[in-house]
Order: sequence, then structure tokens, then C-alpha cells
Amino acid sequence: MGSTQAQFAMPQNMVLDEATATEKYGKFIAEPFEKGFGHTLGNGLRRVLLHSLEGVAVTWIKIDGVLHEYAQAADVVEDVTEIVLNFKNVRFTAEGDLPRKLELRANTKGPVTAADIVTDGVTQVVNPEQYICTLDKDTPLRIEFEVASGRGWKSADDNKPSEAPIGLIPVDSLFSPIERVSYDVSDTRVGQMTDYDKLELEIWTDGRISPEDALRKSAIILRDHLCVFTDDNPEDSTASLIQTPEDEAILSKMLIPVTSVELSVRAQNCLRNAEIKYLGELIQKSESEMLKYRNFGKKSLDEIKDKMLEMGITLNMKLKDEVRVAFNKKLEKEEMKSDAS
Repeated sequence: MGSTQAQFAMPQNMVLDEATATEKYGKFIAEPFEKGFGHTLGNGLRRVLLHSLEGVAVTWIKIDGVLHEYAQAADVVEDVTEIVLNFKNVRFTAEGDLPRKLELRANTKGPVTAADIVTDGVTQVVNPEQYICTLDKDTPLRIEFEVASGRGWKSADDNKPSEAPIGLIPVDSLFSPIERVSYDVSDTRVGQMTDYDKLELEIWTDGRISPEDALRKSAIILRDHLCVFTDDNPEDSTASLIQTPEDEAILSKMLIPVTSVELSVRAQNCLRNAEIKYLGELIQKSESEMLKYRNFGKKSLDEIKDKMLEMGITLNMKLKDEVRVAFNKKLEKEEMKSDAS
């Protein structure tokens, strides 16, 4: 019997409409598909693009001299609620470990924008023109805030640290870098037949990711989930994802069971109660998430963080999508072995 793909008409590649492409917009065309596959793939990719891509966003802010969000900052035209709303619209990209704290500093009368944020070299402001507030006279303004990575949307309540100091204001976080996605399916010809699908997919981003990268990452996510329903060799699929020695080194550390790490009995008990079995699961957790687990104290967390640092890894570590997918595949295989035994 021939391969499954040989039985279907399929595009050889995807084409980007270069005439209309920008840094934030892309129109992608693929044809021919068998009838119905245009909608199947278009809708699937649209949903993944809108809800499953990772991004960086502000999780809380703290304004010097302000005790709560309903107060008024000295010598600032806007009230604190307006400042928070404006801050939520600042877009970031970041490399390395997250979450991290940054500051905005201004001291001159006039408009304050995201360009006044003091960056650290690995965090970049995508829209420095974003308006924050206006100072009505020369006076110092300092706003401390945290940026973190995530997917989709997260509420201010979920962003509130377990031990929030007075004046810390949690905010809603929109992590998704995708503003809009639409697709259209029309008839196209193959030979004399015209009942094939042509898929046109349009992607608008907010500048944190290019439309091309967004589509590529979404296709990888969709492909990985579909592999659950096939008999593909998991080892072969994982090997194709890991392309560099650095990726392989990170994956190897992620697959280390936490029980193999030299930790105190108390710290091990905390991890067991949180049902965290591998370092790869720990790497993808933030400090605030860990402290929400029952009886998971700061002392145990500090011990775990120190041990991770010795191993060259951290909490909430920035991972390539390919490495995360490869880890999940390995984890699924280990769980299948465990269930079978």
C-alpha cells in the first residue's frame, strides 16, 4: 500500500504574500488541499495562534509613594487606575530567566512613555511610544514592575504574589502576541478538477513575534498534539526536534527525576506533594506558582533554587518550543512505560 500522503492532494509549500507583508502582518497561501482540509487546518491553526503562543507581559506594578490603585500619584495628571491601564499595553520581548523586575524612571514635566523604562539588555520594549502618564511639573517618578512569560490571558488575582507588599498592584496580563487571525477557503484547480481547497491565512501580531514565526510555532504545537493519535516512533519525533548540543544538554537536565537531586527531606516532600517528578516540570514553574502549593515554604523554595542554580537551570526558565515539546514527548513515553508495568 502506498503512503497516506500519496492518496491526497497536498501543497508542496506555503507562500507568503510579499507585496502586503509587514513586520506585524502576513498573508499565507497554501494550495491545493483535498476538499474540507482547508477549513480543518485553517480553523485549527487559527485557534492555536490565538490561544497557545507564549509571550511576555507585565504582572504587577508598584509606584513610589502610592499605597493602592485608587490613590493619586503626586504631581501626575492621571490617577493610578489610568496608569495601570496604560502599563498593560506595553509590549515586551525577553531572553533568559523570567519573571524579572524592571523600572520606569522619569523626572521632567510632560508626557511619560514606555521609552522611559530602564531595560536590562535582555528585555526589550516593543512599543516605546506607548503613553503612560503626564507629569505636571519636574518631579521624580519611579515605577517598579515585573514581567513574566505565559500563554493566553491571566487575571490580576492570579498575578498577586502570596506575600504582596503594601502598594503592589497586580494587573491582568495579556501574554498572547497575536492580535487577530482570519482565514478564507476558496476553490482551486488541479488539472481539470476544481473541487480542491485553497487556504489563505492572515495573521496580525503586536510586534513581539513575526507572523512567519507565529505560524511556524503554531504548526509545531498542532503537529505535536496530533502525534498522540498516530503510531509514529516517539524517539524519532523527539530527535527531529533537538537540533543543537545546547538543546540536548537542557533536555537531559529536564529529564532528571527530582528524587535524584540532593535536597533535604523537607524540600523533597514539598516537591512530592506538588506532584513534581522531573526537573523539566520545575523549570517551567514560576516562584509564585510554587509558593501556592500547600505547605510549600520560602525556605524549601530557596534551597531548590540554589540547587538548580548549581546545575545551570532556574525556575521559569526560557525554553525553546522545540525543547519543551521534546520534553513532553519523553515524559509521555515514560508515563506509558510506568502504566504498562
